Amino acid sequence: MGKFVCGSSRIAGCSFSIHPMSDDFINIITTALRNVDTSKVWMQTDDVSTLVRGRIPHIFDVTKAIYLHTAKTGAHVAFEATYSVGCPGDTIGDVFMAEDDVVLNKEKVDSIKQEAATKFALYPLGGGEYMDQIYAQIEAMKDHGVEVSGTHYATRLDGEVVNIFNGLEKVFIDMEESGSSHTVMTVSMSANSPSPKGGKVNE
Repeated sequence: MGKFVCGSSRIAGCSFSIHPMSDDFINIITTALRNVDTSKVWMQTDDVSTLVRGRIPHIFDVTKAIYLHTAKTGAHVAFEATYSVGCPGDTIGDVFMAEDDVVLNKEKVDSIKQEAATKFALYPLGGGEYMDQIYAQIEAMKDHGVEVSGTHYATRLDGEVVNIFNGLEKVFIDMEESGSSHTVMTVSMSANSPSPKGGKVNE
């Protein structure tokens, strides 16, 4: 195991799984990966999920691009992700920290029109008045052209995938810069779903 670093490391990471509901899911995923430039992150895929590590802008750039290239096929695509920065149990290994924040996929994917439904939850760990910080960031999401609504244990976002990811990245960065020593964000996203918005309550 590598050396532990305690909060001083600004290595960000995302562990995610992407699920195209299609018989052609292998080709959909591998094609999406070929279309995404991952040269500014460290990435590893195993039989459970994919892990991306590096600077915050590149983590969001890569995960946004992978999702958009997958969802643009028209398949129903589900995405589950946990973003983290400042973890006190993190290690200095298995990472690539690019020298700059210039992202590599934005120009290709920001023109892709794709709507999605998302639920996210933000966890500023090691802080004090964390609920005030969370409420402030939920309110800030409204500035990104997405519909924001409450749900149990999360906040729901509906709109264009590009706007949703841009908003998530902004609130993640703002939360870190507000003094949160360890910030975690969970994201569940669904595009092209055949299910009606709002779902059905069991009776």
